[in-house]
Amino acid sequence: MEGDVVLSVRDVTKRFGPVRAVDELSFTVRRGTITGLLGRNGAGKTTTLRMINGIFLPDSGVIELFGTTDAAAARDRIGYLPEERGLYRKMRVLEQLLFLAAIKGRRPADARPSAERWLQRFDLWDKRAGKLEELSKGNQQKVQLIGALLHDPEVVTLDEPTSGLDPVNVVLVRNILKELKAEGRTILLSTHMMAEAEKLVDEIVLIHQGRAVLTGELDDVRASFGKNSVHLTFEGDGAFLTGLPGVAQGRVETNVAELRLEAGADPQGVLAAAVARLRVSRFEVASPSLEEVFIDRVGAGAESGGLASAGEAAS
Repeated sequence: MEGDVVLSVRDVTKRFGPVRAVDELSFTVRRGTITGLLGRNGAGKTTTLRMINGIFLPDSGVIELFGTTDAAAARDRIGYLPEERGLYRKMRVLEQLLFLAAIKGRRPADARPSAERWLQRFDLWDKRAGKLEELSKGNQQKVQLIGALLHDPEVVTLDEPTSGLDPVNVVLVRNILKELKAEGRTILLSTHMMAEAEKLVDEIVLIHQGRAVLTGELDDVRASFGKNSVHLTFEGDGAFLTGLPGVAQGRVETNVAELRLEAGADPQGVLAAAVARLRVSRFEVASPSLEEVFIDRVGAGAESGGLASAGEAAS
């Protein structure tokens, strides 16, 4: 698969004073995929994206994009949505988008049709002459996202792209990213929101304290943890579920629960106990969700344990 690799991060370290924000990090991203760069707040995700985009230089290690280590040579072929908005608040929306396209080497006259198309797609057409400071935070986020896509990049790097968006716009962004993938573009998506990532990504790079602790295709990663997870939907108070015999750990929220079972535990025993006290509408034995994998690997008290591939995750 080496010929499919569009981005390679090899043994990259970045320090800020005594802090190692990124610590000998290695991973690859294959062309035409959506890869999730996942981790807790402060794990090193944003620093990694900034190095990929040439904003920071690594202290050691190599970042290779499109087969070159020259970030300037790749600059116009990559789109970047930063976590913190980099917009000019007094500038008008369409004017700002054309300016951002010019930075990426596009003439305003050439970029205008694309800008207008994206403004319509993001339901911002009637805001095109308004100033950024007049927009809501969610609409500012959409303008920033258009700026990352406007110059037609081959690789799109996104840092928390759904931040500040309402559920309708989250779905819109999700659909657009799937369309970009279908066109053959490559997306590197950084987030700590596992439920959203699970709906989008093909592969994951889970980092903890600046190091990769789990990598692989999402389905393989989930399957490697075994089918010892029970998912329930119910009516009633399910707080008792995590204390049932055979339940190693669990997460119970309003009307839903995900329970990790001990080795050899019988799921039917959990079902019988649940039915006795709850009105159960869904019961499924499955591989754990990405959120459960995340908590298992980097949750409170978890050790980083070095790099694991999907095949090693359950060992």
